Amino acid sequence: MKLLETTIKNNVLTSMTKILDKNREALLKANKKDLDAFNKEDQAMFDRLILNDQKIDGMIKAINEVKAQEDPVNQIISDITLENGLKVTNKTAPFGTIMIIYESRPDVTVEAAVLAFKSNNRILLKGGKEALYSNKILVDFWHKALTENNLSEDYIKFLQMNRTETQEFLRNPTEQLDLIVPRGGERLISFVKEHATCAVLISGRGNNFIYVDESADWNKTLAVIINAKTAKISACNALDKILINKNIENYESKLKDLQIVLKEKKVTILVDKKVKEVLSDETLIPEESVWKEEFLALKCCIGAVENLDEATEMINKYSGGHSAAIMTTNDENADNFMQQVDCAAVYKNSSTRFTDGGQLGVGAELAISTDKLHHRGPLGLKKLVTNKYYIIGDGNVRV
Repeated sequence: MKLLETTIKNNVLTSMTKILDKNREALLKANKKDLDAFNKEDQAMFDRLILNDQKIDGMIKAINEVKAQEDPVNQIISDITLENGLKVTNKTAPFGTIMIIYESRPDVTVEAAVLAFKSNNRILLKGGKEALYSNKILVDFWHKALTENNLSEDYIKFLQMNRTETQEFLRNPTEQLDLIVPRGGERLISFVKEHATCAVLISGRGNNFIYVDESADWNKTLAVIINAKTAKISACNALDKILINKNIENYESKLKDLQIVLKEKKVTILVDKKVKEVLSDETLIPEESVWKEEFLALKCCIGAVENLDEATEMINKYSGGHSAAIMTTNDENADNFMQQVDCAAVYKNSSTRFTDGGQLGVGAELAISTDKLHHRGPLGLKKLVTNKYYIIGDGNVRV
């Protein structure tokens, strides 16, 4: 897409905030049609589908935050003049066309589009069928904002395809694709990786761990665990696995304390064989593969470990590479944990729920990347660009 001036892009974003605010009732009516048609058995997906005035306020806030950020395109990364006289400037540049595939959340239709547009990328939005009416009206709003500013609707395109059609599109794209971001569970990610023919940036899978060190402050530990597990079960930054050091003071009584507070929040508990010796009424983890599962439910696993190294090894083996936390008063153990655990975000004495662009100072995010190339963690505006070298010479030839 042709590079747009920052003022033009910001004018579109201003138009979009006004359109959203003015058409709240129409958006909520469309969302109600999605909610009425949805099978509420999947509580996590249903929670992500719901729109209300507070969420619309959040959409408007996200757009305004992106509008206020510096334009990420054409920023100088490096600028040098070589001995041979060549002037070499490395600048940021748009990817081109980004396709995002996501489930349930209509607010992604706003956040993904605003980030792509401000970074001068074209975006193809493939939302889930459960949010069809909500997504269609939001894309209509975007198109209105674009046309109000004399721009093509093609910058933001809604793809309405079933699974078979999506598979064929990924294998044989009918238009340029430079990057695909699957934002969802393991099945979606595997589906995209299997069929895509361009770069794929992995996002969405959580399965986050907290390790309770033997020196942990127990009251803070309980508060962090309850927040991370129960505050929002549908979030990819929610807690699923708890590892507790067997050498912690009053180990058995603390396990029972943990059981009580989790049960009060109606959390289903699965335990390993060591913890089963103390919490005998809880269900044993049925198979090893459960350690790799992202639950998106009021459910967690509790396991006992002998030391920090064992905890680190388990997290690196089973987690989704998203977020992991240590509860400890030992700075050396915290440093060791944070350096050795292979996750996008590592925490000391804090809930994993902070792995979010807004919470970490990034602003709106396209996704939480668990890939290591080209970026890891919240994929905000500054990371939705690649780079390009500009080399200026005066008849230079290489000898």
